Amino acid sequence: MLRIYYKKERRLAKETDLELLRSIPLESLVWVDLQNPTIEEKVKVETYFDIKYSSHEESVEIESSSRFNEVEDELIINSNFLSLKEEGFNYYPVSIVLEKGILFTYRDNDLKTFGDAVKRIRANPAGYQNGYHILLTILETGIDQDADIIEGLAKQIADLNQQLTIHQKRADEEFLHLISLYQNNNMLMRENIIDKQRLISSLLKSGLVPEDYTSVLRIMVKDIGSLIEHNKFAFERLEYLQNNFMGLVNIEQNRVIKIFTVATVAFMPPTLIASIYGMNFRFMPELYWDYGYATAIFLMILSSATTLLYFKKKNWL
Repeated sequence: MLRIYYKKERRLAKETDLELLRSIPLESLVWVDLQNPTIEEKVKVETYFDIKYSSHEESVEIESSSRFNEVEDELIINSNFLSLKEEGFNYYPVSIVLEKGILFTYRDNDLKTFGDAVKRIRANPAGYQNGYHILLTILETGIDQDADIIEGLAKQIADLNQQLTIHQKRADEEFLHLISLYQNNNMLMRENIIDKQRLISSLLKSGLVPEDYTSVLRIMVKDIGSLIEHNKFAFERLEYLQNNFMGLVNIEQNRVIKIFTVATVAFMPPTLIASIYGMNFRFMPELYWDYGYATAIFLMILSSATTLLYFKKKNWL
């Protein structure tokens, strides 16, 4: 899918027809967005504007030179955008090229960040006169979305903490699985935030970015710093929850072991009595007692009861 945004009569117009691209003056173009494009669309855009989108392999590389590169009057950027799906968080790489004030983006997925950015642009189309402003809007929207995701994750962690501490939910395998899931989501979120931090820092250092946008970039750096602190706090809460969980598991295991220990000790005296009278020696006077059997049973019960009462008195039960 191809989306072309260009200035027309003090507003932004949108076209999706590739054939109309040549009829739009270059000085009017603001943003060319490719989403799941055909090979023909990608080749024509690259050929017409003499640019080169990064391949998928180049987009996922972590080296600084691969994430941000400045060549003459062109900025080549590769950034990952986080998307929240039903199955969890997913990373989607986006190839970005900024040349002569025109923004070129290439992506294989429909990202919420881009959709929300387009809504902002439509709300004030006259305020977006070049690709730099569009890129900053996309980054701002991504930061706002990350903040919403972190808030949602914090609420989930708080609910999990209430289940464990207030509602005294039984510590089970499902609970540990949820903690591990939130830890994984938190790590993905941190990677996403750090990637944006590196990108915005590189834009601040770039000589191609107009001075008018440096103040906005500095505000975004502060916002990202705040998100990193919230992300760190979420890690600490999850670690605290995990320690609580393991403590409850240990208490439960100790309780079970305690029951078996008490049962074992309580049955040791009766076992001793039964063992003695189970011996087949010839001279055992108790064998000829009329009440020998009843006496042995009574001694067994008495010894077990005495042991249990002793444990109760010591508060071991």
